[in-house]
Amino acid sequence: MSNNTYTVPESYPMNGGDGINSYTKNSSFQRAGANAVKAVIDDVIAEKLDVEKIFSSSKGTFRIADLGCFAFEMPEFQVFFNDHASNDFNTLFASLPPERSYFATGVPGSFHGRLFPNFSLDFVYSSYALQCLSKVPEELLNKNSAAWNKGRVHYASAPDEVAQAFTTQFAKDITAFLDCRAKELVVGGLLVLIMPGVPNGIPHSSTLTGAIFDFLGQCLMGMAKEGLISEAQVDTFNLPVYFASPKEMTQLVERNECFSIERMEITLPCAGADDLIGIISKHFGVEIIDELFERFCKKQGDFISMLESKYNEGDQLFIVLKRI
Repeated sequence: MSNNTYTVPESYPMNGGDGINSYTKNSSFQRAGANAVKAVIDDVIAEKLDVEKIFSSSKGTFRIADLGCFAFEMPEFQVFFNDHASNDFNTLFASLPPERSYFATGVPGSFHGRLFPNFSLDFVYSSYALQCLSKVPEELLNKNSAAWNKGRVHYASAPDEVAQAFTTQFAKDITAFLDCRAKELVVGGLLVLIMPGVPNGIPHSSTLTGAIFDFLGQCLMGMAKEGLISEAQVDTFNLPVYFASPKEMTQLVERNECFSIERMEITLPCAGADDLIGIISKHFGVEIIDELFERFCKKQGDFISMLESKYNEGDQLFIVLKRI
């Protein structure tokens, strides 16, 4: 395993509560993504997880961690829900079934660092969270850098230097993530990841998420030209998200040497822009959100046929790893 120095990541909490702009009411793509592979996860658990061995070694307690959490139903197990300390844990816990047959615990902190004791977890699950970087690549904040991303908010249609900066930061983050989970999972434990991805060999600009983020950047630049926000605000704003290919993830997992790849594939559905409100409002202010998303929805309508064709290609990455 590598020994990267851990730094405190930037926190971009989703909107809490259950209002019209909350993450709870605007996470349909993420919910659909998790539901799309639910049956597959059940099959993988039945086939790959030695439950009898784990129970015998843990005195009857099965421990599950949901990294970048949302509520889900489980049998009588101990479940740890993890997210940044600024996450709305109150809304999360209020959404859990009152008659649930499992013990629920909130664990604040970044999954890019350690969260649990050594060999304390049997099953770790993360859905639509690992695409979030621990920070925006530093090169993007330097006007004199070739990676200065002027007029854009993402790397999808940006110069190669911008994309490479994101690729490098993602590799650092996933390396840290895998190193930490390798310490926390028992031997034979499973790590299941669902995240937006990109098929091998497909340019980021040709994916649905790439198109969506291009539209978002165009909307922000339109608002800047009308004086609603400044161009400087747009130039210094970059979405801290990255969509990896199966090839990239395979290389990172193999470099870690602590996991076997039990399954890795591109599936439907793909990610939307539902979870961007918190990130955008932190940079530009909450007062622009309604205007921005009204423009965004209109622009989506102008290109609906193109978006539908990209949606059918699929860009959700489903990964099952086993601790060896």
